[in-house]
Amino acid sequence: MHNWVRRIGCEHGCIYCFARPTHSYLGLSPGLDFETRLFAKVNAPDLLRRELASPSYVPEHIAIGVNTDAYQPCERQRRITRQVLEVLHECNHPVGLITKNALIERDIDLLAPMAEKRLACAAITLTTLDPEIARTLEPRAAAPARRLRAIRTLAEAGIPVSVSVAPIIPFVTEPEIEKILEAARDAGAVGAHYVVLRLPWEVNPLFKEWLEAHFPERAARVMNRVRDMRGGKDYDSDFSKRMHGEGVWADLIQQRFAKTVERLGMGGLRGRFEKLDVSQFRRPLVVPPAAGKQTGNATGQLDLF
Repeated sequence: MHNWVRRIGCEHGCIYCFARPTHSYLGLSPGLDFETRLFAKVNAPDLLRRELASPSYVPEHIAIGVNTDAYQPCERQRRITRQVLEVLHECNHPVGLITKNALIERDIDLLAPMAEKRLACAAITLTTLDPEIARTLEPRAAAPARRLRAIRTLAEAGIPVSVSVAPIIPFVTEPEIEKILEAARDAGAVGAHYVVLRLPWEVNPLFKEWLEAHFPERAARVMNRVRDMRGGKDYDSDFSKRMHGEGVWADLIQQRFAKTVERLGMGGLRGRFEKLDVSQFRRPLVVPPAAGKQTGNATGQLDLF
């Protein structure tokens, strides 16, 4: 599966975003700069066409929105995600999207016919149902109620939708696990997955500052529980542990989540990417001419994959 990044930085401003440290590599702040100084691969659709046209290209599932959101506010004008989907639609190329913005509804005209051919699925991130918590936690993302409406709209259009309960924050959003899953199921979600809070690098002090500002009475409890799930540390980058944590409390969250998913019948999108069909792929009919080797060229653009 290709995990495709077309933007660095995100206007949503989610305080917990694990992608924030990428701005440090550019000599910029993982705080305000990450939310206001964005970088976009504006020629992504042309690069994608050339990549898919290559005789050596073997189709794999493409995931869009895993690092930073493909439907953040600037997409309304830039329409890069829209153009990318047009290429994938033309080529019968399977794609999965994950977002916390209702702007995904704009592209239902492309996603619905793709989903009918088992070429598209979507996941909506739903961290909390509490609009007050969401307003400070994810200040410029769609409100929880609006995300639930997006799940319903996508599901009614025939697009398989899962809910991403991420991140689960102990004593803040963790008490809502069951309610979030129930609300998503009622809206039409047929699958669910989760991630526990991750605090890599510069995300750590930013999150702690937010925690002290908005939940000072429980800040110590939150961080103690985080450390309980991270082997006594604020964060453990071990790939086998970083998404769900370890230990008694991580196991309890996993059990709560799994039991609720089973009770609600939300196991329909397990292995959701593997259920998409790569056999229908066809190479693009129109391929823009290459302007020269992309890596390290004068435009500063990087190779697509």
